[in-house]
This record gives sequence, structure tokens and C-alpha cells, in this order.
Amino acid sequence: MIVDINYTDVIREDEVVALYKANEWSSAEKPKALLAALRNSHSLITARIDGRLVGLANAISDGHLVVYYPHMLVDPDFHRCGIGSKIMQAMKKRYKGFHQQMLTADGNAIRFYKSLGFEKAGETSSMWIYEGKEH
Repeated sequence: MIVDINYTDVIREDEVVALYKANEWSSAEKPKALLAALRNSHSLITARIDGRLVGLANAISDGHLVVYYPHMLVDPDFHRCGIGSKIMQAMKKRYKGFHQQMLTADGNAIRFYKSLGFEKAGETSSMWIYEGKEH
């Protein structure tokens, strides 16, 4: 299986919504806002197999010190194939040397991100005002 990992802003609404729905992320219910958010990210990485979108991640950053990774999804049919690790390794390479690389992880994602070198941020707690259900 050859996975193409690329920085891009070329994504289609139908493929993005399908990926978010497959992962049961509620932002799929706001496709126009979701596409705008992804396309206006500081960085957007896609993973494709034979042209099919099987994963993506985005970054929001000041471009110098801080980067936040709000979304990283892989099609459930391709979980545990190394795609998420490749995506996050590309993001970490792009932002190497930044003072802070941040994300919010829950459930099974915590173990995944720990395996990539992320750790709990001191005594901090995630806080939000959230309109979604799960993600």
C-alpha cells in the first residue's frame, strides 16, 4: 500500500465530509465551515491511497513559536496502518523547533499521541465552549 502524504489545500467537500462522518466527528454537519477552516489553516496535510482521501491533519499557528493541531483523522478502514503516524511526523517536522506544539487528545488517541512524543502539559486542563457532540 503506497500512501501519498502531501501539504495541500486541494480538498473536495464530499471527500472531507465522508472522512469526518466515517470517524463520527460532528463537524461533518457543518461542511462549508469545515472546508473553510481546513483551507485557511496554516498547514493542511492529506494522506491518499490511489487518489482516495484516507487521512488529513491541519495546523493553526503563529508561524514562529506556537502551533496547535486541531484535527487529525484517518479513515477507520485504515486505522493501525501507520498513516496517522506519518501524518503527524510530517507535521512535527514542519514545526520542529517551535516553542510549543499543542493538541487535545481524548480516549484511545491519548496513547497514540504519547507514542509520538506528546505528553500531558503540566497541570493544565483542556477547556472549551463546544457546540458538537464528540469531536
